[in-house]
Amino acid sequence: MASKEQDAALKSFQAPPENNAGLYIYRNTFAGQGLKKTVSLDGSVIGETANKTYFYKMLTPGQHTLSTESEFSDNAITFHADAGKNYYVQQFIKMGVFVGGANLEVVPESEGKKEIMQCELAK
Repeated sequence: MASKEQDAALKSFQAPPENNAGLYIYRNTFAGQGLKKTVSLDGSVIGETANKTYFYKMLTPGQHTLSTESEFSDNAITFHADAGKNYYVQQFIKMGVFVGGANLEVVPESEGKKEIMQCELAK
């Protein structure tokens, strides 16, 4: 986990530096609390999520693909990031045939901020 200072700084939800976008990816769900699921951005692994954790990534503006490990294949979403804006994506666990799968959803800023306040920053 990241330091308490880093966590607190990101929970102030400042706008990203000029010519960048910010991406918060969080997991705060009741289902599948013991499962860890890999998250990747544009084909590069960010890390594994656990319940009540979040990641923060600085992005270049433009098209990006965020994917998460699921039961049979990765689930992915594509989104366009604008400079100066933060984006909030929830990873959630869903029922599977053999093990739980995962999916991603872009959420409104107000919902993302509220949920992230209940989570801790992962490295």
